[in-house]
Amino acid sequence: MPSIMILLLVTFSNLFQIDILFWLIALPVVVVLVCCLIWQRYQHQMLESEMSMLNAVQRRTIEYDLVLKAMKLAVWHIDIQERTITYDSDYRDALDIPTVPPGSDVELFCDNLLPEYKKRIAESMMALAEGRTDLVHEQYQAHSPLGDGTTWGETYAVVEKRDASGRPLTIVGTSMRIDKQKEIEMALIKARNQAEESDRLKTAFLANISHEVRTPLNAIVGFSEVLAGNPSDDERTMLSKLISENNARLLHLFEDMVNMSKLEAGDESVHKTRFLISDLLQELIEKYAPQAAEKHLTLVVDKHSEALEPNTDRNRLMQIVSHYIDNALKFTTEGGVTIGCNLEVGNMRVWVRDTGKGIDSEYCGDKLFERFVKIDEFEQGTGLGLSVCRSLALTLGGKVGMESELGVGSLFWVDVPYA
Repeated sequence: MPSIMILLLVTFSNLFQIDILFWLIALPVVVVLVCCLIWQRYQHQMLESEMSMLNAVQRRTIEYDLVLKAMKLAVWHIDIQERTITYDSDYRDALDIPTVPPGSDVELFCDNLLPEYKKRIAESMMALAEGRTDLVHEQYQAHSPLGDGTTWGETYAVVEKRDASGRPLTIVGTSMRIDKQKEIEMALIKARNQAEESDRLKTAFLANISHEVRTPLNAIVGFSEVLAGNPSDDERTMLSKLISENNARLLHLFEDMVNMSKLEAGDESVHKTRFLISDLLQELIEKYAPQAAEKHLTLVVDKHSEALEPNTDRNRLMQIVSHYIDNALKFTTEGGVTIGCNLEVGNMRVWVRDTGKGIDSEYCGDKLFERFVKIDEFEQGTGLGLSVCRSLALTLGGKVGMESELGVGSLFWVDVPYA
């Protein structure tokens, strides 16, 4: 019995020693394995974090480049001591546009500018390099690097680094294409100028039209009051004639105003038809024959006129020539008026020549086709008629013009396309 107990005790003692030995050996191994697993997990997480950061940087770089290209923006820095310029990012790299190599002479920065901007930009950059200013913001115009005209640009620049005494060492800046911005700016300026000019013309138009209307209206009212006073038969005939003339003048003025308003509003469309020009000229002769006979003037179609058959708006062409004939008869006292038509280098020219006193060279040309031009203080002005003629000719794709010589007469013409 005692021997069995001793045997059991020895056995348990051996087992206990083995267990302690096992744990003494296994525990460090387990700790090492756990540390290895933790380190591996840490390294994996660090790798994932680095990859994520790298992807984020790449994504930001792509976004940055995209922004530069979309805004047509270049980023550069200037080494003041070395007097070199380097473009860190340039939208032109992806557009096959020649760029400035890194470390190029700083003079190249202004080399492509137009002369009127080159000196100003150079002085601004010098002031920044010498510490006399903290910011440069300039707009400029430069020759296109592709040789297709000029481009607009805008640049910002600031000091990046300074030495111990505060003197600038490097300058960083941006340059951006602003062609679209300038186009919008120019369009806004043009629209503003047109609005101001329109307001001025409207004021002048109202002032002139009130005068043009008041003159015949005063004549009608005045002569009507005299007519009501039982004058003699000869006076009554003369007054009736004067009232009739001023009525026609007033009616003609209102008709021109309506036509001008319709043309400016674009309410009337062009209706092209094919017709014989000789028929139109003959119709005008018959229309104005009584008026010419009353002033003892001749009114004929030129015998050298060509038999043409244009395809244009007959009514508008007739309206233009009617204005010409009406003015010719009004300002001609001796001789007569001749109308004709000829082919002129792809255009059909319809013209009206008179033997009036002519027009001073100061008024010849486009100026006479402005509104309410008055050549002679003692004669009625041209009113709106010639201005309407020019507008009508433009709607037909043509143009108007005139020639005149003092003491000889005048020639007014309208050209319209002739196929």
